[in-house]
Formats: sequence, C-alpha cells, structure tokens
Amino acid sequence: MTEARRGHLAMLTFSALVAGSFSLGAMAAPHIAPEALNAVRFTFAAVLMSVVVKATGGIPPGSFRAPWRYFVLALFFGTYFVLMFEGLKTGAPVSMAAVFTLTPVMAAGFGWILLRQVLTPRMVLALAIGATGALWVIFRADLSALLAFNLGRGEVIFFFGCIGHAIYTPMVAKLNRGESAAVFTFGTLVAGALLLTLVGLPALTKINWSDLPNIVWIAIAYTSVFASAATFLLLQYASLRIPSAKVMAYTYLTPSWVILWEVALGRPLPPGLILIGVALTVLALGLLLKDDSQVRGGVASKR
Repeated sequence: MTEARRGHLAMLTFSALVAGSFSLGAMAAPHIAPEALNAVRFTFAAVLMSVVVKATGGIPPGSFRAPWRYFVLALFFGTYFVLMFEGLKTGAPVSMAAVFTLTPVMAAGFGWILLRQVLTPRMVLALAIGATGALWVIFRADLSALLAFNLGRGEVIFFFGCIGHAIYTPMVAKLNRGESAAVFTFGTLVAGALLLTLVGLPALTKINWSDLPNIVWIAIAYTSVFASAATFLLLQYASLRIPSAKVMAYTYLTPSWVILWEVALGRPLPPGLILIGVALTVLALGLLLKDDSQVRGGVASKR
C-alpha cells in the first residue's frame, strides 16, 4: 500500500470517529462548559499519547525546537472543538454535520495560500459530488427541507470553528519539521491542554464534578481517546501524505456516519433514499483515491 493510500485509510477512520463526537457531544453539551470539557479531554488525550510516543521510540532530540508551532496548531484545533461543543448546545448533530462539510472547500483555499496546493479538475469534481451527496444525506433526501435551510445560532458558532479546522490541516504540513505523527500529535495535545486549561480555569473551578451525569464522562472518555488522540494522530498522519483538500474531503462522509451513530443511539432509521447521498460520497472518494500526478504543492513535491 502506498503512503498516499495509507493517508486515505487514515482519513476514512478519522471520519467515522469524528462523527461520534457530534452525537455524544450533543448529549453532554448542556451539562458542562465547552472549554472545561475540552481542557479535560485534551489533558487525558495528551497522557494517552505520551504512552504511544514512549512505546514507539520516545521523543527524538530536537522534536520540540520552535515549540510555538505546537501552540499555533493547538489554537486552531482547540478553537474548533470548543466552538463545536458550544454550537451543539442548540444545534442538532446532523445539521452541525452539514456545517462541517464546508471545511473541504475552505481547506482547499488555505492549502493554496499556505502550501500552493493546486486543485485539479478531477478534485474539483470530486469535491462537488461529495458536497451534493453530503447535503442529500444531511437533509434526508427532502428537497423542501433543503430549500428551507436556515442556519441557527449553534450552526453559525460552529462555522467559525470549522474555519480553524480548515486552517489547521495545511498548517500541519507547513509547520512539521520531520517529526513523526505521534510526536507531533503529542506536542499539539500538550499545547492544547495548557491553552484550554488557562482559558477554562474559571469554569473548571466552578464545576461540581461528582454531580455530572454519566453522559459527560462518556463524552470525555470518547473524545479523549477516539476524537482527540486517535483523530489527531490520523489527521496529522494523513496531512503529511496527501493534499489538504483531499484530507478534508473525507468530512463529506461525516453526515452519513452521524446518521449511523444516531440510529445506534436509538434514533429512527433514515429513509432508503438516503443511500443515494451515501453513494455520491463514495463516488467522490473514489475519484480522490486515484493518483493524480498533476497535484502540485503537496507533501510529495516537498520531500
């Protein structure tokens, strides 16, 4: 398997794990301040990632030169997560996933600005097909629901978080100086834990932790292990192997995964027409999986 295909496999896993954050996060968001929840989850994830780093050879000398790089990355990704949970207080998981599908286009723009990554016609077509399929899934094959689309407060808040996510992706490739994905992820998580603890200190000191419902601890555990440490590792691994637009294109699968999560949590099964949208996202990913020698500015041309 080529390095590029490994990157695609990493992002397929990433999209499934991220989707769980929307469903579980919506259930936990009303019970805890988003900055407090994320300060705890970043700390737990950093501890977990430290074990992974130690098991894979430790931290090579010089990995933490220019430590500001990790704080820059943590600022963007931490902002994404805080605004996501703030938005989930009022936004439904599936509609929030709709906003999340805007990140590929934004990532393509930032990828060009920061890395001069160029979109080929096939990539543009794939992004368009993926967006169409995602919207079909998001609005459950209901054209009237699509035409009546109206962003609420939660969706608007989350949109600004998605901007941070879109910038983060090309910034990984730009700021990495040869560090492994595990070490780079560990540095970002530590920086994120420090920043979020500083920002969330007032909320952290006011929380009566023993009175929190179980769903909050479930959300913290899931987001720490699967939607922080694991997804950070997968995203950074993929960002070093495939262009930013291709990395973020996998967000088009998120609405489909969210619907599966919702069904697993007891929500009703969507109608059969939803499969049309799923098929379109699969088609888009099929186009992106093809090698494209015309891509410039990506990691392959830099190394």
